Amino acid sequence: MKITCIAVDDEPLALELLTKFINQTSFLELVGKFSNAIEALSFLNQNPVQLIFMDIQMPDLSGMELARILDGKKNSDKTRIIFCTAYHQFAIEGYKVDALDYLLKPYSYEEFLAAASKAYQYFERATQSDKPQIRQDSQAKPEYIFLKVEYQLVKVMLQDITHVEAYKDYVKVHLKSKPNPILSLTSMKNMEELLPSEKFMRVHRSFIVSLDHIDSVSKNVIQIGNHQISVGDNYKDQFLEFLSKWIS
Repeated sequence: MKITCIAVDDEPLALELLTKFINQTSFLELVGKFSNAIEALSFLNQNPVQLIFMDIQMPDLSGMELARILDGKKNSDKTRIIFCTAYHQFAIEGYKVDALDYLLKPYSYEEFLAAASKAYQYFERATQSDKPQIRQDSQAKPEYIFLKVEYQLVKVMLQDITHVEAYKDYVKVHLKSKPNPILSLTSMKNMEELLPSEKFMRVHRSFIVSLDHIDSVSKNVIQIGNHQISVGDNYKDQFLEFLSKWIS
């Protein structure tokens, strides 16, 4: 699978490095590079693109402003953004516009590849969800995810995650193997996309639970270890459908 992408950066050297990294990544297909966001927007209005690697601070139209424009479009779920910037203070704002990832300049190819691989996993899941749901037990399932914790990527085994909790601009990922949750700068929407739907379920605006780790259910309250998690009104029907299968 090839992911179509563009690079947007007003600094010539940064744009050159970004395009170099894209071109040496086998699953990325560079379809355009731009030195300002206005040119990029004009191209995006005429051409479908899956992924944008983009600087934030640019003249005339910033990367953040372009992200907000794209977020209002009907196909915003088809185009994802990875921000590439020298200013770490933009990280929280970047996740508020649901950026897929955030690269802090100067970044290495290893860091770039980790972000690109996250995009690959996202679009692979999206492609599978668009296909007829035919179960293939022999197909390999992902066993772990990578989460950005401070300035490093941490490998987290899926079977170790008991539940995920929203916490301001972060998420708390509760693990069976650790007494304290890990704190990752990402959104609940991104976590919902990362975690396989057959194993995890969003039950509240602020909670995603591991179905394997549910100990008991009482009315609209889920018990996982010492944690009690309420099922939100908007999620009750989906959870009750799962529960009916669980009971039977």
